[in-house]
Amino acid sequence: MAEPKNKYDRQLRIWGEQGQAALEKASICLLNCGPTGSDTLKNLVLGGIGSITVVDGSKVEESDLGNNFMVDVKSVGQSKAKCVCSFLQELNDAVKAKFVEEFPEDLIDRNPSFFKQFTLVIATQLQERSMLKLDKICREANTMLVIARSYGLTGLVRISLKEHDVIESKPDHFLDNLRLNNPWPELKQFSETIDLNVTDPVVHKHTPYVVILVKMAEEWAKTHSGSLPSTREEKKEFKDLLKAKMQASDEDNYKEAIEASFKVSTPRGISSNLRQIISDSLVEVDSTSLDFWILVAALKEFIENEGDGETPLEGSIPDMTSLTEYYISLQKIYQAKAEADFLAIEQRVRSILKRVGRDPGSISKTTIKNFCRNARKLTVCRYRLIEDEFNSPNLSEFQKYLTDEDYSTAVGFYILLRAVDRFAIVYNRFPGMFDGSWSYREMDEDISRLKTIGVGLLSDLGCNGSYLSEDLINEMCRYGGAELHTVAAFIGGIAAQEVIKLITKQFVPMCGTFIFNGIDQKSQLLTL
Repeated sequence: MAEPKNKYDRQLRIWGEQGQAALEKASICLLNCGPTGSDTLKNLVLGGIGSITVVDGSKVEESDLGNNFMVDVKSVGQSKAKCVCSFLQELNDAVKAKFVEEFPEDLIDRNPSFFKQFTLVIATQLQERSMLKLDKICREANTMLVIARSYGLTGLVRISLKEHDVIESKPDHFLDNLRLNNPWPELKQFSETIDLNVTDPVVHKHTPYVVILVKMAEEWAKTHSGSLPSTREEKKEFKDLLKAKMQASDEDNYKEAIEASFKVSTPRGISSNLRQIISDSLVEVDSTSLDFWILVAALKEFIENEGDGETPLEGSIPDMTSLTEYYISLQKIYQAKAEADFLAIEQRVRSILKRVGRDPGSISKTTIKNFCRNARKLTVCRYRLIEDEFNSPNLSEFQKYLTDEDYSTAVGFYILLRAVDRFAIVYNRFPGMFDGSWSYREMDEDISRLKTIGVGLLSDLGCNGSYLSEDLINEMCRYGGAELHTVAAFIGGIAAQEVIKLITKQFVPMCGTFIFNGIDQKSQLLTL
């Protein structure tokens, strides 16, 4: 294990050994290995993905040399899947790599069961018909699907699967769980042993702010009918009480207490997001339920019983100004409470597993402990079928995007990326893509045709009279279906990032369609 640890040292610091193990077990299928697909896989291969299968029936052409770094002059005329697979294998010989010389569209039509063997499928540069069919195939097989496409100076990324649960969501900003607004008996008892009016200046300026706030909150509640500060005026008054307790201007512990005083006023109980998750109908678990929902069912029981309306304590405390013995005592109190909560959750998990006819030991202690540490931050993502989104998007959101100046270009590209596929069905080529020389008259005809298709699409979606930018239509025709390497590399990076989130079940993957606008250098997420 020493060699992989050294090899993946930097990323192990982000998603840990558990996340890396998930990557190394994963099998990925890539459809079409142009620059977008190749760059996506490059990022995953370097990250140590378990195995890759590259599906592409085309041969390397000279034009590929200008936008795909995974082929070279010697590759011209050879199987693109084979060449790209060989180059990727050189980047990380620990990754198992194979290729299939077949066009993805044909494979989707001829052998849909092919996709059942993979953890995740990355479909790049697929046109609408094949993409919709693949989406249904992957849903039935419970295979995760990531769609990625680059087209000229625009591109998109879209995730599709029934449901994705995230325990380690790792939000950028999340309050620590010190339970200052609802301390448990042991924390109260410890706080009662400390006198805030002590005359020793060293002790006074090294009383931890957790103790200060617990004692001051209790004092406040006694004179306010058991309530904690809630209004703006009350919060200000509470801070003034803290300031009045200071014996000198250099008491950092009281400054920390004043800065953290808002934590006393935070509502008790669980967040609305977590409340929604534990009230989900899937919490009525059975033998077929995923481990996640077994854990959620146990969490629900814990909150209603031992937790007294709260989630399990995480057990860690931040650095603070404090005497060493006070800090160590606080650490032990928080850790003991976290351990007691974990044991209560574990007992409920084992009981539920037994009740539904599963092995009570089938969910490990490590998994349960990790769940307890992250219980406040659980996230569940659900994704619509792409066909449902295309046929009946959220109309109010769609119309809002169309009229919002900040989003109008993104939604314009979204419509036009669909329109170029419809154009290709009718004319057997993308708009602006001509064999050999072309005339301005031919380009103007394509612009007019694409505009008609785009406006028709808007009409089909119930957006009659909506406006599509003439400049954007002209741009889409000017691209001529080109897959530029700079855009492909960016889209490939985003797609790879989302794949890692899905496989490791860490961080929250995007919910919606990610649109890159290379003209204005903007990225936006459309939730339709």
